[in-house]
Amino acid sequence: MKVEFLVWGGIVITILYLAWNTVSQLLSPIFFAAILTYAVYPIHKRLSNKLNAKKSALVLTTLLILIATGITVELILIFKTVLMSFYEDVIAFMSWSQTLTLPFGLTDVIQKFYAQFTPKFSEYILSYTFSIPKYLLQLVIFVVMFYYLLVNSEAIKKQIFLLLPRENKELAEKLLKRADLTLQALIRAWLLLNIAKGILMTIGFIIFRVSDFPTAIIAGFLTILFSFVPLFEGWMIWLAGAVYLLKGGNILTAVLLAVYGFIFVSPVPDFTIRPKLVAKGAQLDEVMVLLGMIGGAWSFGVKGLIIGPIVLNLVVALLKEWRKVTK
Repeated sequence: MKVEFLVWGGIVITILYLAWNTVSQLLSPIFFAAILTYAVYPIHKRLSNKLNAKKSALVLTTLLILIATGITVELILIFKTVLMSFYEDVIAFMSWSQTLTLPFGLTDVIQKFYAQFTPKFSEYILSYTFSIPKYLLQLVIFVVMFYYLLVNSEAIKKQIFLLLPRENKELAEKLLKRADLTLQALIRAWLLLNIAKGILMTIGFIIFRVSDFPTAIIAGFLTILFSFVPLFEGWMIWLAGAVYLLKGGNILTAVLLAVYGFIFVSPVPDFTIRPKLVAKGAQLDEVMVLLGMIGGAWSFGVKGLIIGPIVLNLVVALLKEWRKVTK
């Protein structure tokens, strides 16, 4: 009996290990597909009443594909421009530094550093180019999972409640409610803040004369879209604007736009205003939200911005239940 148990235990562990290795590289697109599904679920439910679940999911997925395609094209174009401009400026600066005559043998040190730095820096820049296919593959997984989760949303919801333990069902339901509250607050804060970022970016492009009014509107719209893409955020737009001004010789205006964007668009609002909005909606302390965001991002990467605050809110809920039990 023990031998059979050990054999089957080994088989189960092997299967779980292989399954984990299979999906571990795809966890990010699956995770964010689940978050987006949760966010649009109320819309999907309303559409399902008029259409059926599959047609509703198809409509929303088609809309997602159109938005994702537009964002991807803009990301590649803008990121490529900024990256190549940055690369050219760094190489130009390094080349200029070699022409200087410096004391104490510093010229030789700079030349040796340049000889080692240039190939490594070029390799680092090229790594972004080669990461594009990987990004596109993750995007495909993201879209497929989004459609799948929408179509099966009701069944998944029922399965979650069936998996709740019978003995501590009340506690499990409280934890689910707490997680739901935090996730709603995160999504609401993300939406409101991103719209505000877009408006401020449009104003910034007009004030600092980066472009005409229609282009400034487009810049604001792109800021809103990019702000929903973790890691990229709205800083890419003001950085592109600052590089454009810098290329035109408007150094002071470029610096002012960068300062404006840094303070009012990204990243300062992400660590000041967003925690306040989330804390208010999730009934959690601002410091806890900020710790959850930073600690979560540190431990889990971009996913941690969502996971961190939810986990800390669940800890608070468990502590409250523990107090009730120990009274």
